[in-house]
Amino acid sequence: TKPNSVICFPTGSTVLGLYNELIKNKVDFSKIIAFNIDEYLGLSKNNKQSYNYFLKKNLFNYVNIKKQNINLLDGSTKNIKKLCSDYEKKLKKHPIDIIILGIGVNGHIGFNEPGSKFTSKTRVVNLSKETIRSNSRFFKNIKEVPRKAITIGIATILSSKKIVLLASGKNKAKIIKKFIKGTITEKLPATALRKNKNVTIIIDKQANSLLD
Repeated sequence: TKPNSVICFPTGSTVLGLYNELIKNKVDFSKIIAFNIDEYLGLSKNNKQSYNYFLKKNLFNYVNIKKQNINLLDGSTKNIKKLCSDYEKKLKKHPIDIIILGIGVNGHIGFNEPGSKFTSKTRVVNLSKETIRSNSRFFKNIKEVPRKAITIGIATILSSKKIVLLASGKNKAKIIKKFIKGTITEKLPATALRKNKNVTIIIDKQANSLLD
């Protein structure tokens, strides 16, 4: 209904089904402006573990999006402060219409780990042990997983007009229950989403198993 929507895209195995559907149904991306949510610090755009590579390989290479409309964080940047500041400026110029999120087993959204301020903006963060361990499945071994990342902040996420959160698998059941039923707290970043009035949560039966 809005061909020139500004969309913020995530990575990860949960979202692959969605991307396959967008490609299969030939959704028109010709006027879409895209941003990504986060990126590992220290990885180049062409590194196969980078989120730049993931989004191109699994979505952008198969839709009719214009290259100039793709805005991706660069993990190999030499000037982190400028990168984060410039990214926030771009997001203010192009307010997010819809952001698609996953959720970490510790409740992180983007790479906003437990303890992240609800007022946070785009910045560098230290990845938690849980996140490093969880993401190690994509690497040869846990030592290869970067310890830092760049992420848009929780305040940036909450500024989106619409939020869609996707979760699947039994390993997400506990955190989904805490996210929906627990106290809103910076110790569980995803609970901040309950402050936004336009959130859609899409989960499978396994992720929903503790809510029945």
